[in-house]
Amino acid sequence: MGGLADSSAFDLQRTTGMAKRRLIGILGGMGPLATVDFMQKVIEATPAERDQDHVPLIVYSVPQIPDRVSAASAGTDEPLPAMLTGIRTLEQAGVEAIAIACNTAHAWYDHLAASTSVRIIHMVDAVISAAAHNNGPVALMATVGTLQAGIYQHHLEKAGWQTLVPQPDAQNLIINAIAAVKLGEIEGARASFDDAADRLLQSGAERLLLACTELPVAARGSIHEARCLDATDCLARACVAFSFGIDDRSGQPFDAEEARSSMAIGSTY
Repeated sequence: MGGLADSSAFDLQRTTGMAKRRLIGILGGMGPLATVDFMQKVIEATPAERDQDHVPLIVYSVPQIPDRVSAASAGTDEPLPAMLTGIRTLEQAGVEAIAIACNTAHAWYDHLAASTSVRIIHMVDAVISAAAHNNGPVALMATVGTLQAGIYQHHLEKAGWQTLVPQPDAQNLIINAIAAVKLGEIEGARASFDDAADRLLQSGAERLLLACTELPVAARGSIHEARCLDATDCLARACVAFSFGIDDRSGQPFDAEEARSSMAIGSTY
């Protein structure tokens, strides 16, 4: 059957003389604005000169997936069936890799990855690859569920990173910033983010790892933006590298110039 499940629909080399782009699926909706931010970052990370250069995406954005933070904190699997439905939908659409646009959802990464033959690009692996040269302590700005599940700590420390977990006062401000983004109160989110960042930097952090997909939205325009390492952006770059067919398992950060050199320049926009 043709349509989305026919991966040849994205074989641009055959149809336009341009290089093929591998189809990426996004398991999103957790939350909706964070999913849009992730998509925007994929677009911005793509060295494109025309529409056809961009990464083909199939987006499964279903906000009704049960709350990941409360489930991860309680050690339950309540969101898992709904996320598996999303994985099945993306798999049937013919995607060649899947990105989960939610850090806390990675608490179920092993279950999700075991359920499909499609590669799921791990957010933490993307962070480590994008920031191969780590300098100084990194503060983990994340949900309580992400911290309690240890999604980042083990992987980062194994890679030689020094991590700093926020104290309760800073963590409460992080929670407030995340909640404000979900409410659409971006100015309030930025204020809470700045207060949390002040405390983390004063406690010895050199950088701020934005390990919740709402936090890049809160951090936009912040006085501390230059100190941030955006996990959403790292995942977006890993998706672009995979779509372009660059050796995304090499442990090297995505090289936009290498990707640009792989593009065949045509005349049709």
